[in-house]
Amino acid sequence: MVRKKGSLILCGAFLFVAWNALLLLYLWGRPPIGRLGEGGGAEPGGKEEWGMGKGKVDQVNLAGEVIRLAEEVEIQLETQKKLLKQIESHRSLWAQQKDVEKRETDGTKEEQKEEDNNTNQSPEPSLPPKDNLIHEDQTEAKTTVNVILTAAPYSKSEQKQDPDIKEQTAQNSKLEVTVASPQVVIPILVIACDRVTVRRSLDRLIQYRPSAELYPIIVSQDCGHAETARVIDSYGDQVTHISQPDLSDIRVRPEHRKFQGYYKIARHYRWALNQVFNTFSHSTVVIVEDDLEVAPDFFEYFRALYPILHSDPTLWCVSAWNDNGRDALVDPGKADLLYRTDFFPGLGWMLLKDLWDELEPKWPSAFWDDWMRQPEQRKDRSCIRPEISRTITFGRKGVSLGQFFDQYLRYIKLNTDFVPFTKQDLSYLLKEKYDETFIKEVYSAPLVKIEDLQQGGSLRGTGPYRVQYSSRDSFKVFARNLGVMDDLKSGVPRTGYRGIVSFLSRGRRVFLAPPEGWTHYDVSWS
Repeated sequence: MVRKKGSLILCGAFLFVAWNALLLLYLWGRPPIGRLGEGGGAEPGGKEEWGMGKGKVDQVNLAGEVIRLAEEVEIQLETQKKLLKQIESHRSLWAQQKDVEKRETDGTKEEQKEEDNNTNQSPEPSLPPKDNLIHEDQTEAKTTVNVILTAAPYSKSEQKQDPDIKEQTAQNSKLEVTVASPQVVIPILVIACDRVTVRRSLDRLIQYRPSAELYPIIVSQDCGHAETARVIDSYGDQVTHISQPDLSDIRVRPEHRKFQGYYKIARHYRWALNQVFNTFSHSTVVIVEDDLEVAPDFFEYFRALYPILHSDPTLWCVSAWNDNGRDALVDPGKADLLYRTDFFPGLGWMLLKDLWDELEPKWPSAFWDDWMRQPEQRKDRSCIRPEISRTITFGRKGVSLGQFFDQYLRYIKLNTDFVPFTKQDLSYLLKEKYDETFIKEVYSAPLVKIEDLQQGGSLRGTGPYRVQYSSRDSFKVFARNLGVMDDLKSGVPRTGYRGIVSFLSRGRRVFLAPPEGWTHYDVSWS
């Protein structure tokens, strides 16, 4: 703009000089005054007219010519004066405009400087932990973060905006938006061997899986069973099929030869988990076996509980299984009810890579699940379990030869109602909150005798009620009479938390509990 104004000024000066030059050329190009009439004359009348009274006429014409020239010069000077006044007027306006623009530019710079200072002083938005990102670590809980977006500095054209427009632009330059943080990838590891019925398990997993990217299914097969391998391969890219390479028999003590299958299972688990965490580089995993069927909200359940497991160091697993989950022992109206338990349930469970890094160096050669239940591994840590199981087992055939299947496992109730766990506040499961609430509820419940709970008893209402045991034997007697599992592992009853087993009996909530003030488990009760 400044260059354009300078050009106009130069153009005006050039016109002024050019006008005077033309005037001089005009004057110089006129015929000489003293030689008028020579050569036939230049005026009407010819030389005869000019020759009459030559001396007198020459004097008169000379004076008139001078007067006429003076008048023309005066007219030209007046025109030039007007032109100069116009140039001066425009020059003054251009100077004023330049001052205004300079002030606007300075003001814009000050506003931008202040905005930059405010932006630098504002706290940065909180970001998800590194292990919550969907690339190499592939971790994170499903959360939202508020991000402040700040506009870039004004361009030169924006600096010339009207002040009101600039103010509005500044207000609109900051936008508050909610951005969903990257979700953790939770792979499902299916442990398979020689059951072609793995199809039933895979069909349900694929049916209920909300996202193949967030829940990749890895089927790890041992045994080298060709027909089972064909079944797994028939799913194509819906699953990843890996095969345990070492199919050799394991040397065991003579008295353990009948347990060869348990040794191979432990070896397979170790290899498969190393594949998940070290080869595929996942940060967590949910393990199911090839004879488990999952509930419709199976994936929702683990998605919601991942942040709890990740944040509470007193937890070491999340399980989909309730050992006392038979139809008559659970509340069908409490599908959203969750518990802490000191008993490792297995049968559809989630662990983190940190735990595997702890367990892998000392992983047992056999009976890995009971090994997990030992105090040296558990270290007073707990798991989360549901009121109603999110898995059931349909595999009577196996290395356990149907142990507990006909008596307990076949009657476990599978949840059929989808519970939106990710929309619920599950912080009540954190140890400090849970212990305070749960212990208060248990020991404020009326203490009753087992006879009162049986048919013909005097109790009315849905409870809760408390039945107290004081020894291993009394626990077993009460458990059998009330229909719950009576075995203990390292002194811990199935589903127990702080020695307390919660279940439904004849429609009443019952807590089978040790005396108030319980402090620890007695491993001799196993």
